[in-house]
Amino acid sequence: MFDIGFSELLLIAVVALVVLGPERLPKAARFAGLWVRRARAQWDSVKQELERELEAEELKRSLQDVQASLRQAESQLRDSGQQLQRETDALRREIDPTGPEPLAEGAPGASAPTTTPAPEPLPPSGAPAADHAVPATTPAAPTAHAHAPSEAPAPAAHDPAPTPPAPGAAPPNGDPEAPR
Repeated sequence: MFDIGFSELLLIAVVALVVLGPERLPKAARFAGLWVRRARAQWDSVKQELERELEAEELKRSLQDVQASLRQAESQLRDSGQQLQRETDALRREIDPTGPEPLAEGAPGASAPTTTPAPEPLPPSGAPAADHAVPATTPAAPTAHAHAPSEAPAPAAHDPAPTPPAPGAAPPNGDPEAPR
């Protein structure tokens, strides 16, 4: 602490013995020891209080970090939930296009008909293959007022347009004989 070696301490003791004398030296040594103890105790209490304050600040910082990470995780979870909901709605519309459309997509019946390529029939062996596919049009989803309970159900819009069978192919009813 003060970097006092044994020789300096011995010199201080000899000077104190000469100045104070042998009768007052023990009282003075006790008094000095008491003050040194009090100073150390005070220093230790200040040191412990500073450590407690630093620890409290560290806890506050870590609490703020945890709260920030929780907010970020909550935001990510909310975003992924919304994304999942959008994907679910898209799949639901893809599977059942006659079902009700969500209101967030705009006015009902405002979308144009979509075109999808029809599957190409398999050419018979030896026949040249077609150069391109003919796109089939599918109507847009019906408007919300078209689903009145008194009306008959609309035909399924997700069925592809029927394609003529390839020459020499079996008829669609599974009968190997061609109709007469």
